[in-house]
Amino acid sequence: MVDSGFETKSLRMELLLLVTFQAPAADVERIMEAVVAITPLRMGKYDSNAYQSAQGVERYRPLEGAAAGAETELRRRPGTVEVSFEIADDQPLAARVVEAIFQAHSYQEPVIRIQPLLASRSKGLDDHANPNRWWNSTGDWKKRLSGSARTPEAARSAMSKWSREGARA
Repeated sequence: MVDSGFETKSLRMELLLLVTFQAPAADVERIMEAVVAITPLRMGKYDSNAYQSAQGVERYRPLEGAAAGAETELRRRPGTVEVSFEIADDQPLAARVVEAIFQAHSYQEPVIRIQPLLASRSKGLDDHANPNRWWNSTGDWKKRLSGSARTPEAARSAMSKWSREGARA
């Protein structure tokens, strides 16, 4: 099934590559800047799209030849996250992205995985009457916008301004 995409009324399912890496949370911004310098991670009218997990604990033991030298005790590193994003199904692009992650990463052996997948892409249809869309609802995000965002166009404009000012974080 993953060898081709398909369409529905509202979206396309496209064959893409899912890139996932694990890193200390403090490394993520540096790594993602290196990735976005190669590919914008675009989804429709958004860019820099990625997912970062909550912090967890990584377990490992350095062996002979490791930068830390061989150790007998298992190490546990708290504060490790997993980041994933989608790129085009393009092996030269994937090679450049993986190399960028490796060069920006602080580990000797960073965990980097690539998997093919079908991912949704909206056809950008008019959803002004869909009560489940953020611009048609009274969700918490609207509390941060000016009171003038009463139409979908005004809401999109205000949301764009809100995003540029870093309110997404």
